Amino acid sequence: MPSTISLDRGLHRGLVDGLYLEAMLMADEARSYFDGSDVRGEGMDDPLRRVAFACESLKVTTRLMHIIAWLLSQRAWQRGEIGDTDLCDDKYRLGRASESDPLLIASFPFAARALIEASHDLYDRVARLQDRLDRMVGPSAMSENNPARALLDRLHTAF
Repeated sequence: MPSTISLDRGLHRGLVDGLYLEAMLMADEARSYFDGSDVRGEGMDDPLRRVAFACESLKVTTRLMHIIAWLLSQRAWQRGEIGDTDLCDDKYRLGRASESDPLLIASFPFAARALIEASHDLYDRVARLQDRLDRMVGPSAMSENNPARALLDRLHTAF
C-alpha cells in the first residue's frame, strides 16, 4: 500500500467513507427487497425462475459483503491497524464476485434488476480503486508479498 507520501489519506478516507456508506445503504436495500419480495406476485410462478432469483439475491449479497470487507480493511489501514505491506495479502483484497447472466436478469422485475446492476457497478468501482492503489504500490511490492499472486498475475498476463 502506498505510504502517506504517495497517497493523500484525507482523499483516501473520503473515498472509502463514501463507498462504505453507499455499500451499507445498498446492502440494507437489497436485504429489504429480497427478504420481503413476494416473487410469486412479480410474475415468477416458475420454480426454476424463483431459484434463479434466489441465486441472484445471494450473488448481490456476496458481492456487497466483499465490498464492505475490503472497505473495512481500508479503514483499518487508515487507523494504522494494518500495515502498508499487509494490504497486499489476499485476505485484505477485494474478493472475487460471481457475474450475473444478463439474459436471466433481464426477465426479473425492475427493482431486482436495478439492485443487481447497482451492485455490479459498485463492485466495479471498488475494483478499479483497488487496481489504482495496486499500481501506486507497484508490481514488485505485490509479488514480493505473495508468490501465488505473482504467478497468477503472470498467467493472467500471458493469456
